Amino acid sequence: MEDQAVCCYRHPDRETGVRCVRCDRPICPDCMVSASVGFQCPECVGSGSGTGQSPRANAPRTVAGGTVTADPRLVTKVLLGINLAVFIAVYFVGDSLVDALSLVGKAYDPRLPGEVGVANGEWYRLLTSMFAHKEFWHIGFNMLSLWWLGPPLEAALGRVRFLALFLLAGLGGNALAYLLTAQNMGTLGASGAIFGMLGGTAVLMRRLKYDMRPVVVLLALNLLITFTWSNISWQAHVGGLVVGTAVAYGMVHAPRDKRALTQWGTAALMLLAIAAVVAVRTVQLNG
Repeated sequence: MEDQAVCCYRHPDRETGVRCVRCDRPICPDCMVSASVGFQCPECVGSGSGTGQSPRANAPRTVAGGTVTADPRLVTKVLLGINLAVFIAVYFVGDSLVDALSLVGKAYDPRLPGEVGVANGEWYRLLTSMFAHKEFWHIGFNMLSLWWLGPPLEAALGRVRFLALFLLAGLGGNALAYLLTAQNMGTLGASGAIFGMLGGTAVLMRRLKYDMRPVVVLLALNLLITFTWSNISWQAHVGGLVVGTAVAYGMVHAPRDKRALTQWGTAALMLLAIAAVVAVRTVQLNG
């Protein structure tokens, strides 16, 4: 006889292995509120459950300590919208906009009086290239991945922490690409951030004791494609994966009494590492 799947009492379509420590009802990541021990459901937290505290003092929190919001997909939607808007602009403007947004270390542009690139002071390329795509298949794959991976991560981490993971993973991927690729090679796309979200999803699923096999298979498949297909920046993928995994680990494993210090300390450490990589490569190219 097979075991019957246990589903969240508020979201019957979502399987879960976590229960509220007060009422023992099963709860999914969207409904988990961190307690001193384990997790509580929103109803128990909102009522105070005999703690003598007001609902305001027991504001629902995500597994990472973020604020529970009515729309746990808002940041994901905004990021998706920015990517689509930039893609439409690139489609109509053409290669000149792609050249202006893409990640380039140092290159000569015949249309300008001098060189262009990150090493030439155009630091913004480390960020803008994360939102630029040229091919339909490229943006299609990345946006489907963003829409699939984003909402669960955003719900579990909270908006600010999720945005920090996305941006740091993207910057980490671009920093490694800047360090290891030819100085005049252009790189663009949100793939580094997407790989960071994959790493973050694996960390979150392990933290919640979910079945890891689906995300491990997905990650392995994406890494296989990364290292076997041509014209794919494996550096951006690996860099994003490493940074995203590290940031997510700091977010979901931070001790409750030192949560903010651990979480934002981890994020700051990753940002410093990214800055160091960029600084080293810039010195190499300008030396």
